[in-house]
Amino acid sequence: MATFLSSFKYSDSLSVVGISICTAVVCEAISWILIYRTNSYKSLKSSIDKASKKLETMKTDPNKIITKKSKTKKIDRVETSLKDASRDLSLFKFKSGAVVAVVLFIVFGLLNSLFEGKTVAKLPFKPFGIVMKMSHRGLPGDDATDCSMAFLYLLCSVSIRTNLQKFLGFSPPRSAAGAGLFPMPDPKTN
Repeated sequence: MATFLSSFKYSDSLSVVGISICTAVVCEAISWILIYRTNSYKSLKSSIDKASKKLETMKTDPNKIITKKSKTKKIDRVETSLKDASRDLSLFKFKSGAVVAVVLFIVFGLLNSLFEGKTVAKLPFKPFGIVMKMSHRGLPGDDATDCSMAFLYLLCSVSIRTNLQKFLGFSPPRSAAGAGLFPMPDPKTN
């Protein structure tokens, strides 16, 4: 079986993609064990969902005749609670982030030693500047369409893990995506 796979034309790139899929599944399993199954996470997520729905209805509901000043104060209060809950959720996710980073570093080191100096894919275009430096990292020769393991693994990891989180329902709520550990400053306070 191993000789059959190694004789296949795209075996290196398929190996990198397969390992990336397995790594994404392992990382999400770790995140589920450390975060998603806990009651703290579930309560934070529900409070974010409730606050974002309440904020949405407050901003779009023209039926409520409230003075502009009181409506603005209520909206500010809900926005503040939403930002606080999002920040708490980001801090809560931070602990699994360290474990996931260790797993990713170990897998990347293993892949780097297996595919060092090997072209694993051919790009259908000639990349520009910094992208070419990433895609051709550690490869001999001057063919800019050669793709290194590091670039393919990076692209696969980002896309597969993000889509896996969406599929499993673990992606952050949309309203919490902008707020995190370092949210954008509020223009009203400046």
